[in-house]
Amino acid sequence: MYSNKENVNILTSLLVAHGVRHAVVCPGSRNAPIVHNLSECADIKCYPVTDERSAGFYALGMAQCLNQPVAVCVTSGTALLNVAPAVAEAYYQHQSLVVISADRPQQWIDQLDGQTLPQSDALGRFVRKAVTLPEPHDDESRWYCNRLVNEVLVVRHAPVHINVPISEPLFGFNVAELPVERKIECQWADISSITLNHVARMFMQAKRPLLICGQPLNANYDEAVVLAGDDERYVPDFVLYTGGSIVSKRLKRFLRKAKETWVVNETGEVTDTLMNLTNVIQGDGEMVADYVRFMLEQQPHPFVQLWQELLARARRHSEAYQPAYSQMAVVRCFEQGVGADDVVVHYANSSAIRLANIYARHPIYCNRGVNGIEGSLSTAAGCSVVADAKVYCVIGDLSFFYDQNALWNQHLHGNLRVLLLNNGKGGIFNMLRGLEQSGVRDTLVAAQHSTSAEGVCQQNGVLYQRAADMGAVQQGISWLLHTDSERPLLLEVMTSADDDEQAMRDYYRSLSI
Repeated sequence: MYSNKENVNILTSLLVAHGVRHAVVCPGSRNAPIVHNLSECADIKCYPVTDERSAGFYALGMAQCLNQPVAVCVTSGTALLNVAPAVAEAYYQHQSLVVISADRPQQWIDQLDGQTLPQSDALGRFVRKAVTLPEPHDDESRWYCNRLVNEVLVVRHAPVHINVPISEPLFGFNVAELPVERKIECQWADISSITLNHVARMFMQAKRPLLICGQPLNANYDEAVVLAGDDERYVPDFVLYTGGSIVSKRLKRFLRKAKETWVVNETGEVTDTLMNLTNVIQGDGEMVADYVRFMLEQQPHPFVQLWQELLARARRHSEAYQPAYSQMAVVRCFEQGVGADDVVVHYANSSAIRLANIYARHPIYCNRGVNGIEGSLSTAAGCSVVADAKVYCVIGDLSFFYDQNALWNQHLHGNLRVLLLNNGKGGIFNMLRGLEQSGVRDTLVAAQHSTSAEGVCQQNGVLYQRAADMGAVQQGISWLLHTDSERPLLLEVMTSADDDEQAMRDYYRSLSI
């Protein structure tokens, strides 16, 4: 039986019609009619997550893995505000997150009633579209409610927000069937063959063209830029940019020397990261990149070959260089063992993703839309509950402890594997020139601590191992990669932030020797 709230039933019917098959649900009384309906639908699987901030990132991880819209349902009040970090990340990653919030009736907003605040536009510009549903009382208001839900659910590659006011009494579940609702279709056309050929022709005709693919792909571009130095032969005149964000500031500064950049993205948005944008093309960037690579196989371009040789030098250097015991050595060991087949690898922001740029030879996920440290573990955990493959999360200590509620979830299984890099602080702050002059860098800025993850793992049923030297790291990573388990695994590696800093500086210094 379904709720007796008409707007909730219209919403539920259209979520199914538009292909929403997964919903992360948070506890609450006002959203109970929505959660009840979602759980009653055979087509929708529900995943309970108590912490709304974590829940938003769980849904993001699922959307990334499935390439499908995923709903996250919260109750009224500040619960909605807590999903904002995940929504902002989804906005810049172009992920289809459907935020559903229960609300109090309009007349009770700002009247000192419990859990009330203006929710209609609470997520601001970080959602592509936001609607507040009416509580229908006649055919016209039912039509309006249907239209609003359709308008939101035809949006793809962006988060949306559906706010659902629900009047008391809340808990009537006596409707036998959901209504059959009108579904509005929206066709998204792939990039035309004419446009595809035009882009490829512009690339091949340029004197110094460069194809740059942002996240989730990566290469040793940072080291290549160091190797190139001030040599003008490597400066492109035409950049074709697909994919998401670029991690390396060094690479972005270098590419800003180019004359022009063409961006291909799924939304047609103007993203002038390199400050020399001349064309935006709406379409599948991966398809465009594959077509350009095919053209280069048929007709090699001398400038592209020059860069391929530079990237090969950078790769050979990273593979041959053996850092001292540090987080760098740990990630190197992990990437040598993980391979690329049938696994999903998430890296958290800050130091972890920068190490991935050196050693990863496969697509990786990272919350680089907004680049916050919050939600990295939840995103990977959310991915793991819908993925058949093993899901690895390489994460620093501050990111991990900030998001430890991600492990407080009954749906986690043994396919989630966490490599925790713990150097007792935000080690990235050691790399910021000038900050060492501050006497509070370590204590207040970098949040120095002596916390271990062992207790967190114990209370959440996560299998735990600890390593503090390279021998133990090698054994621990083998355990992380190859152990069969019903429960998640976590390897915590203890290093020194000073040693981690020195390892990175030595690595980049060795490039110029």
